[in-house]
Amino acid sequence: MKVTVIGSHLCPDTLYALNRLSEAKAEIDFKNLSASLADLKVYLSLRQDDPAYADVRANGGIGIPCFVLEDGTVTRNLETVLK
Repeated sequence: MKVTVIGSHLCPDTLYALNRLSEAKAEIDFKNLSASLADLKVYLSLRQDDPAYADVRANGGIGIPCFVLEDGTVTRNLETVLK
């Protein structure tokens, strides 16, 4: 399984997800929003209009970690990724 993880090394939920995915032997492409303005810009454009982020935007959240699967599916649910 290959998954892109969008998050921050400062976020405990992101660190937890990275550890779980490593244990599952996933191939991880980590986009660290705290270290890359280019990755942050890409993430913000994804988050801006996606209906899955309506609750995050309404509550002033960031919405990380975020997972992009090989088929292009975007989810914030780690358990979905691990299935």
